[in-house]
Amino acid sequence: MDNDLTSEETELFGAYDLAAQLAVRCRHLREMDVSVSERALEQVLNTLMTELWDQGFSQAEIRKAYERALADMPRYAAGKD
Repeated sequence: MDNDLTSEETELFGAYDLAAQLAVRCRHLREMDVSVSERALEQVLNTLMTELWDQGFSQAEIRKAYERALADMPRYAAGKD
């Protein structure tokens, strides 16, 4: 990372990078097309939710984040499914 970043920016961009890596892993599971991969995305998101809970995020914070992300999806996806 660039040395001009604040510690907050470094943490945030690191989290973004981890999210991208997680998405790639989920795609790989889907492409495997085996029974364990059938519900992989659901299971990974559920695990992320429980890990966030274990890190001290409240149910309300987690729900709000998921709901806001879902609400923003149409803008990002530009009408594609």
